[in-house]
Amino acid sequence: MRKLVLSEFITLDGVMQAPGASDEDLDGGFKHGGWQRQYMEQVAGAAGAERMAASDAMLLGRKTYEYFAAFWPTADVPGISDHMNGVAKYVATTTLRDLTWQNSTVLKGDLADEVNNLKNRPGKDIMVVGSGNLAQSLVQRDLVDEYFLMVHPILVGGGKRLFAEADGLTKLQLVDSKTTPTGVLILTYQPGERPSPRFS
Repeated sequence: MRKLVLSEFITLDGVMQAPGASDEDLDGGFKHGGWQRQYMEQVAGAAGAERMAASDAMLLGRKTYEYFAAFWPTADVPGISDHMNGVAKYVATTTLRDLTWQNSTVLKGDLADEVNNLKNRPGKDIMVVGSGNLAQSLVQRDLVDEYFLMVHPILVGGGKRLFAEADGLTKLQLVDSKTTPTGVLILTYQPGERPSPRFS
């Protein structure tokens, strides 16, 4: 069975909003867009590219899909652009119908059913990038098989956080860790003791 991998840039205080650009996501009046860029260097880039190469599909929320679809088709980032444009993209949305980015498909039906169907197909891992609301839904439904987190040494105070408040307890097992020259922790976790499903 394929793994669903949640891959995220987050701050030390757990915020995942708008890491790449100042205008990426202004919801809630967020003023710190682009906070991640100052920390990028070769170690982080190589780790991200290696993890990405282990996947052949992406699962995205609507906002992240629209942002990526406007950028990646014309971007020229060696080792990344070809992958982003070439892999299958599955979009969890109730509003988008006509997807113009190549290899894109709207998921229909129950999220858990659709994700489990994707996991049961042959192939490499499925990566979730950004997609905050979707990411929280996947965590709450116990659908994440691996967390690939780049934790940055910065506090932004407010903004959208990766992990929403929840009643359930989920224990994770650290399976890999690296530290970059700029102080970013690259952490890979897998669920340890699986909790009882919080949703049917």
